[in-house]
Amino acid sequence: MKILIVSATTFEIQPLFGLLNLNINSGNNLFSAKYNQLNVDVLITGVGMVATTYHTTKALLKTKYDIAINAGICGSCNNNLTIGSVVNIYEDCFSELGAEDGSDFLTLQELNLPGNTIITNTHRFDNEVLEMLPKVNGITVNTAHGNEASINKVFQKFHPITESMEGAGFMFVCNQEKIPYVQIRAVSNMVEKRNKNNWNIPLAITNLNEKIREILSEYKAV
Repeated sequence: MKILIVSATTFEIQPLFGLLNLNINSGNNLFSAKYNQLNVDVLITGVGMVATTYHTTKALLKTKYDIAINAGICGSCNNNLTIGSVVNIYEDCFSELGAEDGSDFLTLQELNLPGNTIITNTHRFDNEVLEMLPKVNGITVNTAHGNEASINKVFQKFHPITESMEGAGFMFVCNQEKIPYVQIRAVSNMVEKRNKNNWNIPLAITNLNEKIREILSEYKAV
């Protein structure tokens, strides 16, 4: 089985590099390893949907994978989803793609323009760990929200549970290339006025990477 793990930064999946005995300082952005019976490639794209879309497309055109996994941290727009939670983002949205009309925001659909702004993942997997992850919807943004007015506006429009800067780009590419995929993220902070004192990035990274290890180990058992 051949698996592609995609992350914006090495920082978010640093424990995975240890698990796979990879040299994080090699200067590469695509790493290959064996984990039990699995062939695992790890792709570091850089931050943002444009970089993620480009590098993920390049990797998928070069190699055929059985599954692609987008792994990273995210913000939570819902107080019921606590910091450290790991979720499967089954639906993501390019929430900034559209036009302003005064104080209103219009999506491509409302503008009657062609294009996909909402990406839905319908894949199911023979992996109990993956299937047991809570499924939530999210938005993908170029600018992380930190203003109460804009947070309220986007929440009323799209009702997201999570926010990231890469997810929808990854999902869009995988849908276009017809590659089974999943977007897995751990909550590092609430989507609110920027306050690093309320963040817990180390906890999110620990929980995220432990979940990736469990997913890989579950595939070993299949």
